[in-house]
Amino acid sequence: MKIIEVQDQIEGGKVAFDILKETLKEGAQTLGLATGSSPLEFYKQIRESDLDLSNLISVNLDEYVGLTGDDPQSYRYFMEKNLFDAKPFKESYLPSGVEESADQEVIRYNKILEDHPVDLQILGIGRNGHIGFNEPGTSFDSQTHLVQLDDSTIEANSRFFDKIEDVPTQAISMGIANILAAKSIVLFAYGESKAQAIKGTVEGERTEKVPASALQGHPN
Repeated sequence: MKIIEVQDQIEGGKVAFDILKETLKEGAQTLGLATGSSPLEFYKQIRESDLDLSNLISVNLDEYVGLTGDDPQSYRYFMEKNLFDAKPFKESYLPSGVEESADQEVIRYNKILEDHPVDLQILGIGRNGHIGFNEPGTSFDSQTHLVQLDDSTIEANSRFFDKIEDVPTQAISMGIANILAAKSIVLFAYGESKAQAIKGTVEGERTEKVPASALQGHPN
């Protein structure tokens, strides 16, 4: 695991953008993308660049259950506003949170990930160490699955909603095994609120109590 210390999100976004450019030079075809505040500067760097992503595939980590893609709080809406509208991909895949059968959506999304192996996966990290929406206790062998969100995750995400009761309590998320299948991974973490999670990820034991600690076993 390579640790890159930066002064702020602006520097972090630039460092990740350089990693992206190098990955594309090496022939990357599929990018794994994340939502939340951590990758925003990275997406800004892409938007303001001359990169052409129109021959690439993107796959996102997760989506809330119960929100349509045009809901301003959905992750599809987030991606469109922060990246896709300015830099469209050939295809952009996200889990759907409004399918009648979550089981069928899980099967569909796992097949998409099988068909499009990720070259570079972008991650944030939750205060409890979650990556994607893989909460503490999630198996390192997990594939895409339906998640019951922890109270701490719901509370952390409530800042984006009018009231905490509006925050979805379920999501469909890539599993940890899906994430670890990426050829390379960049995880962003900023601020004191993420310090304990990063300590557990980097210095602690590799344990399902800290989902991000699974990254200790990743080669890049």
